[in-house]
Amino acid sequence: MKTANPITTLRPSAATVEQYRKEEAWRADTILDDLARWCAETPDAPALLASEAGRGVVRLSYAQYAECVDRFAGALHALGVRSGQVVAMQLPNRWQIGPLVLACARLGAVAAPIMCAFRPRELERMLRRLDAVVCVTIDRWDNFEHAAALAEMAPRLPALRHRVVLGERTTDGNNGDLGSAGELDFGEYFERTEHSTLPDPSVVDPDRVSLVLFTSGTSGEPKAVLHTLNTSYAWYAPLADADSIGPDSRVYSPNAAAHIVGLTMGLLMPLHRGACAVMTDLWEPDALIPFLAEAQVSWMVIVPITLSTLIDAMERTALRLPTVRVIRAGGTVVPQPLFRRVTETFGIPLDVGWGMTEGANIFTRSGEHPDLAGRTVGRCAPGHEIDVRADHPISDDQPGRLFVRSPSLCLATWGRDDGRLTVLAEHDDGWYDTGDLVAPDGHGGIRLHGRAEDRIGDIMIPVGDVESALLNHPDVRDVALVAYPGGHGSELACAVVVAGEGTPTLEGLRDWLGGLGMSEWCRPSRLELLPVLPRNETGKVRKNLLRERLRLQSED
Repeated sequence: MKTANPITTLRPSAATVEQYRKEEAWRADTILDDLARWCAETPDAPALLASEAGRGVVRLSYAQYAECVDRFAGALHALGVRSGQVVAMQLPNRWQIGPLVLACARLGAVAAPIMCAFRPRELERMLRRLDAVVCVTIDRWDNFEHAAALAEMAPRLPALRHRVVLGERTTDGNNGDLGSAGELDFGEYFERTEHSTLPDPSVVDPDRVSLVLFTSGTSGEPKAVLHTLNTSYAWYAPLADADSIGPDSRVYSPNAAAHIVGLTMGLLMPLHRGACAVMTDLWEPDALIPFLAEAQVSWMVIVPITLSTLIDAMERTALRLPTVRVIRAGGTVVPQPLFRRVTETFGIPLDVGWGMTEGANIFTRSGEHPDLAGRTVGRCAPGHEIDVRADHPISDDQPGRLFVRSPSLCLATWGRDDGRLTVLAEHDDGWYDTGDLVAPDGHGGIRLHGRAEDRIGDIMIPVGDVESALLNHPDVRDVALVAYPGGHGSELACAVVVAGEGTPTLEGLRDWLGGLGMSEWCRPSRLELLPVLPRNETGKVRKNLLRERLRLQSED
């Protein structure tokens, strides 16, 4: 039996709403009120600069951005989208995605951005789980025909009433018959057709589910993460305050705008503070540096591997980004060498952060404890709580498991396949098990040691430390430390390496770690060379694939 859709009824308790509003972690206003404010105060100021490969640069002022939100909301309303219904959007970093998300909020509907990396098997399950009534997709992307794939699965999705294609349409569809599941052209129906009817603004509720994001499922079944306008606000507002984001800021993230970081930090945060969001749809750093320089990017959030490739490109081209004042890296353990490279290249310290699709943003503050660079992911904002638990004394050698309780946490997670709904407030007094291993940094923050499922053997190997140390070896360009079967049920550590200047050897890497004073049990007992490490769309190494590869090799 199919699990009932919780999206239309799920809400935080009245006591939770009262508490978080009293603490000013949540608010009665929304991102739509922010947009209206800046549209009234600075209508001609830039709200968005988007570089789209082969299409040039799109520029939207605050007045134009607000007009697009209303136009897109009118189009969705004309398609029958009402409060509580789900609009899915599988789009790359095109300028339309931000106004679309806000258009859903304007209707009281639920936006479900889905990354283009998900293929038809995963997409169909997501659309079925959500009962999405409209799906907006790109015609093709990264050599894949997304619109054709959506058309093929549409007959198996009874709730899906409309398919909307950004780009070239793939079928004739029934463009004029709004009762059919035909295919609509986004440009024609959303951008060039007037739709004047909109519901009363009272349908906008900051404490109802308004945003659904899917986890990648690298450590289990992908989950739908159910956020409100307020839980996402609690994600980005403290960081905006800490980094003094304002109307003069130019905010850039190459992260997918259909992911929590790219959406909240890259698009919603600048709108909240009257700043300008900068977008790029393809990651080609050599070609993008001139655009980023012209856009005068001042604030950047980026995953470590992407930041490394940006610095590589700057070294090749001798081009610079002189206006950058803050760079934040996160999403995974940040390699120690990257801190030095950022300071040498940009003349600023590298700030870091930690968070999840489910919420709970933790970050460093520029200028605080520079001696901890590379040894902390910072501390949480006021009103956000962390708890480190273990059945042993917690230290860097024996880290504990991180639990969080925060106004930025989603209301619930919802299994994509099994339909298992987990309302966070109903478990462990609202504490959420992140699955990450951490230790205190000595200054009120935490040091990240990786995922609990990445632990190797009965004696905890500091995986992040070993990986960072190996990245300083000239023959190591990229590395992941993963477990492999050692016989009799034991586990040993394997270094999976992408070669650097030369070809590394196991003996050489072990000697390197020994020279740094690392214990014998920390050093890998096996070496595997790969041309590239498998990563997901957020830049995290897919260690589950590497573990399976090593397991199969051990069986052969």
